[in-house]
Amino acid sequence: MKNMDLPKFLIADSSELEDVIFVIHTAYPRFLLNVINDDIHWMEEFDNEDREELESLTVQLVEDALAFYDSEMENFE
Repeated sequence: MKNMDLPKFLIADSSELEDVIFVIHTAYPRFLLNVINDDIHWMEEFDNEDREELESLTVQLVEDALAFYDSEMENFE
């Protein structure tokens, strides 16, 4: 079976959280971004060394995720 290449970002929602939309970052470091309030849920465990690198990447990753979301929403209009 061939490995499926996942897109870098996906959009998700849940019937349990009706007013929330997430962007999921599928590459390391994996996370869910709540596009309503910019809360991040990390799907990785980080040690202190990783945290320093993560802090420098987080701003760009969030900007990229929100740009992806905006672009996808424009496609629906």
